[in-house]
Amino acid sequence: MLSRILKYSSLLRDKKLSSVELTKEYLKKIAAKNGELNAFVSVDEERALNLAGAADKLLKEGKGNLLTGIPFGVKANIAEKGVETDCCSRILKGYRPTYNATVIEKLLSSGAVSLGKNNMDEFAMGSSTETGSHGAAYNPVNRDYVTGGSSGGGAAAVASDMAVYALGSDTGGSVRQPAAFCGAVGLKPTYGSLSRYGLIAYGSSLDQIGPLTSSVADAAIVYDALRGVDPRDSTSSALSVSAFEKLSGDVKNLKIGLPKEYFEGINPEIVNTVKSAAATYEKLGATLKEISVPSLKYALPAYYIIACAEASSNLGRYDGIRYGYRSRDYDDVNEMIMKTRSAGFGKEVKRRIMLGTYVLSAGYFDAYYKKALRVREQVSEAFRMAFDEVDLMLTPVAPTTAFPLNYTSENMIETYMSDYCTVPVNIAGLPAISLPAGTDEKGLPIGIQLIGAKFSEPLILNAAYAFESACNGGKEAENE
Repeated sequence: MLSRILKYSSLLRDKKLSSVELTKEYLKKIAAKNGELNAFVSVDEERALNLAGAADKLLKEGKGNLLTGIPFGVKANIAEKGVETDCCSRILKGYRPTYNATVIEKLLSSGAVSLGKNNMDEFAMGSSTETGSHGAAYNPVNRDYVTGGSSGGGAAAVASDMAVYALGSDTGGSVRQPAAFCGAVGLKPTYGSLSRYGLIAYGSSLDQIGPLTSSVADAAIVYDALRGVDPRDSTSSALSVSAFEKLSGDVKNLKIGLPKEYFEGINPEIVNTVKSAAATYEKLGATLKEISVPSLKYALPAYYIIACAEASSNLGRYDGIRYGYRSRDYDDVNEMIMKTRSAGFGKEVKRRIMLGTYVLSAGYFDAYYKKALRVREQVSEAFRMAFDEVDLMLTPVAPTTAFPLNYTSENMIETYMSDYCTVPVNIAGLPAISLPAGTDEKGLPIGIQLIGAKFSEPLILNAAYAFESACNGGKEAENE
């Protein structure tokens, strides 16, 4: 796949295109396509053009980097100063942060151009981008199907070329699954490899910001721009190795594991696609090995206990007193809080808050939450042992391709189960990437997932790049 960032960056540096012209072109694309896809929930044209003008000044002075002047989309749970950041929830309607998230600071300081906010599941709780207050996002490949979630708006925007790239967040697969459903590339970095400051929390020990792009090279470029330590996030780590510079496409002697647990209950078309990708890696010189990670079957229930418990705690601050929506009809403060939260949160968010509150309650803390934490450590240890045998793992991203609109409301448990292939990565804090590898009989995209040990982003991105290059051509094609 051609790198949009390299293409546009080259045109900008060679003065064949200005950032203002490029931004206007993308604003036209949004105006033409967003009515059908609902990928953006807000667009600030004046702000975007002002940022583009500032980028052109940087370029004229010979400053900037590969992202200078490039338009991007931002998930509606990542803070931008003065820009409504409502998490697609009624309870945060009208909330405009007084600060930028660290990832936004980094991009804006390099002259990147923020176009607006992308649609998402409310507070990132969902797998279809249907639960938010702005309505569903629609899959650009087929509007009768979902984009996946919760970063579905960003995936749809990138797949339909309404943004060069987008920032999403991944708590249990929310970057990778929509990337797979829409035919984009989605990178979930190692927990701590980049700052979460300014990301409105769902599950703080699981959340991670990651890019949605049209190519692996673009994912590496954006990751390099965002990674690194931040004093405002004590979980962040200092990293010095450039992932983009490591994109050689050489995977000779790389040991790739195929964990058998990831292939149980998976659509046969997806299994065949992953096996075909494995054969491609073998032709490129990699070594394949079937492995077993038995603890993975416990990751999904542990994830939902931990994530919902953290959501219950994190969302306790939305009470109608400090900011956001407030019910107008109440007799006392307790009734105000109750009515505010009842009306402000959607069904899925309330369901997860109640589940989280239950598992944290005095009678059930040991039976559920504490046990889930022990399972988390078992899963993490199982991955550590597996990476003693192999360099990375190749797996499906989801058990199925994109499901039809409104499917989740009638098949809630099955939808939760669709996270089976993605949540173990978040439980263990590992990096993983989803990239397109084919289509099913309905023409819907199929993604494959590469998982690595902690802070192995350069390795998994290079392996992804090798596969992409084998299918689409390499850097020489990207620079055309």
